[in-house]
Amino acid sequence: MSLITPDFGLLFWMVVIFGIVFFLLAKFGFPVITNAVQKRSDHIADSLKAADEAQARLAGMAEEHARMIEETRLEQSRILREASESRERIIAQAKEDAAAEAAKLLDHAKVEIAAERESAIRDIRRQVAMISVEVAEKIVRKDLDEGDGQLALLDRLVEEAEQAQIPN
Repeated sequence: MSLITPDFGLLFWMVVIFGIVFFLLAKFGFPVITNAVQKRSDHIADSLKAADEAQARLAGMAEEHARMIEETRLEQSRILREASESRERIIAQAKEDAAAEAAKLLDHAKVEIAAERESAIRDIRRQVAMISVEVAEKIVRKDLDEGDGQLALLDRLVEEAEQAQIPN
């Protein structure tokens, strides 16, 4: 018997055994294999679906991240702008306060200078009056020592005093 050219009996038993094996596989093996392949296919499909959902969530998160970064930049820009405006306001207020204080000090200095000037003028007038009185006293004493000159000097002083009082 040769396997290359089998005879009819061998061929018959091979077909019968093949049928039994096929029946057993069809009854018990194929459903298990088909279920395993189906489960594996379902698992792959679910994994692909989950991967697509994760990809979509990741894209959404990337968009959310970009949106949050843009909001943060806008907020940072707003805060910097407000800080700059606040700084400018503070500087302007400080300048105004400094100018007001300088004007106040200048006015106070002007008042003090005017008071000192008035005081100096009064002092000078008083000294001039004292010197004038001393000079006049010396002149009067000299003139009073002479006889006729006394009466003439007294008359002239009385006339000058009368004229000095008339305009007032």
